[in-house]
Amino acid sequence: MEIEKTDFDNLVIITPECFEDERGYFFESYNGKQFEKMGLPVNFVQDNQACSKKGVLRGLHFQNPPFAQGKLIRVVIGEVLNINVDLRKKSEKYGEYFSIILSDSNKKILWIPEGFANGYLALKNNTLYAYKCTNFYNKVSERGVIWNDGDLNINWKLKKYGIENPIISEKDKKLPFFKDIEKNLLF
Repeated sequence: MEIEKTDFDNLVIITPECFEDERGYFFESYNGKQFEKMGLPVNFVQDNQACSKKGVLRGLHFQNPPFAQGKLIRVVIGEVLNINVDLRKKSEKYGEYFSIILSDSNKKILWIPEGFANGYLALKNNTLYAYKCTNFYNKVSERGVIWNDGDLNINWKLKKYGIENPIISEKDKKLPFFKDIEKNLLF
């Protein structure tokens, strides 16, 4: 496994070693010993999976402490534009976002530490998005930021991917703006 640091503290991209032949391919998406050597968490308590059609936009979601979650994310089938907003008030990148394409073809895995809001835009039909969490889901601490917040100015590249109107849940359409949650952030 190869680890690539980003400009955001502790947010890293992992590229697994992939073995391919005429049958297909094989790779380890998680190896506790390797993660420990790389200084990454090894104690995951919950696995989640979502299937989305092209144009589905999920997020931006997070959980406040003490139920904050670190997430190890990958795309099993399909492709997403993954977005992460740094909510850690002491971070030099506070309020900024990181974006990356995760897909079944590039096989990249993203480690997102606690203190980030996470969201993604499915770029292909039947995209299978899977992630491990360091803490259990807790409805009371669940929070979010509206996907199209003008202050965050996230470039979702909708036109580039031929998406006129993203498909968003009613719940996500009602998420607050970043400026309205800042005072209640606990990171």
